[in-house]
Amino acid sequence: MTTPTTGAARATGQHDIVRIALVGLAAGFLSGLFGVGGGILIVPALVLVLKMEQRLAHGTSLAAVLPISVASLATYWANGNVDWPVAFWIAVGAVTGAVLGTKLLHVLPERVLGYAFAALLVVTAVRLFIDTEAAGRGELSVATVIGLVVLGLASGVLAGLLGVGGGIVMVPAMVVLFHMAPVLAKGTSVAVIIPTAIMGTWRNRKKRNADLRVAMILGGAGIVSAVAGGVISDRLSDSLSNVLFATLLLVVAARMIYGYVKEGKPSPHDEPLMEPGEV
Repeated sequence: MTTPTTGAARATGQHDIVRIALVGLAAGFLSGLFGVGGGILIVPALVLVLKMEQRLAHGTSLAAVLPISVASLATYWANGNVDWPVAFWIAVGAVTGAVLGTKLLHVLPERVLGYAFAALLVVTAVRLFIDTEAAGRGELSVATVIGLVVLGLASGVLAGLLGVGGGIVMVPAMVVLFHMAPVLAKGTSVAVIIPTAIMGTWRNRKKRNADLRVAMILGGAGIVSAVAGGVISDRLSDSLSNVLFATLLLVVAARMIYGYVKEGKPSPHDEPLMEPGEV
């Protein structure tokens, strides 16, 4: 079984630092442009390019998402593109979901995590190819608040389990289910990602399931590009943004699935890191 320490050492060699920084730059740009944490790029990059063990990649990704999301939020907030009441209620569910997700991370087999992540990317891509008109949300009724909390719970579980900020779930849901403008949904998404990432990273660190050195390099490199992506987001049409992002998701998902199929044999990491009763 590969330990977190071994996986970290293999991913942080001197020749890998530049590649880690480049991944951070790309992830930061995606965060600012699309209102996501950047984990959709960080996780497969850590696994496929830097050869990091899957669970360690998920925990490290979530830690790196934090500074990137803070930079993205600053840009969206400066342009008045954050719905704080919606963000609050989603965050209530998201923080709880992140706790549950990090527990599942230590129970599910690695291959299951990889396929689940790829499936999530495909589903999100299909949704993004469907252009939806947003008329703006109405008043926050009791039913709406409950729906927002449930949405937060789902995104939080995905954040803790798959190492993503949850924005790839929140943004489409806010646009489709709550009729929010895309740019407002993106800004609100990154506001929710921050407390989710804090909770998930805290729990992952306690389980020695996050390489903070790699996360700092990723997050630090992504700060500048996140601001640039946020600025461009205000000027890019929603339709073009969705098509570009959906295409990226499909490419990443296909590459991950191909990697698992090509292996064609059980991985030594396919066993849970600990028994369910130990979590």
